[in-house]
Amino acid sequence: MSNYQKDFYSWTCEQAELLKAGRFNELDVFNLVEEIETMGRSEKRELESRLTVLLVHLLKWQYQPTRRGRSWQLTIQEQRLEFFDVLNDNPGLKPQLQALLTHSYRKATLRASKETGLDMDVFPMACPWEFPQLMDDAFLPD
Repeated sequence: MSNYQKDFYSWTCEQAELLKAGRFNELDVFNLVEEIETMGRSEKRELESRLTVLLVHLLKWQYQPTRRGRSWQLTIQEQRLEFFDVLNDNPGLKPQLQALLTHSYRKATLRASKETGLDMDVFPMACPWEFPQLMDDAFLPD
């Protein structure tokens, strides 16, 4: 059993030292590739998560106007900032934004339905907002 399976932290330190020393033939290439791919997926999931939370709160804002409050507004602002931070750190995700929006919106309608008690069919099938609106600090749906 390799350090990768029994002591991940030590394995990462080992791999880093081998890379620094230029000892490439000693690297655990198979597991390094797996970890690098996992890191990329993790960044994509983080961006999707921020977008989903933003969409949930925009849906709640629009479909529960009597419950609007400062907390929802601040969550919307925070998620926009967090979304931009992740995107700025990972500009390679920009070409995937439309697909992320489609997927995040489906998840957001499920979560909004659960949190509000409203039926799923209350919400539009497709996201009613474009990215420029979603990322506009002044935008809150009516």
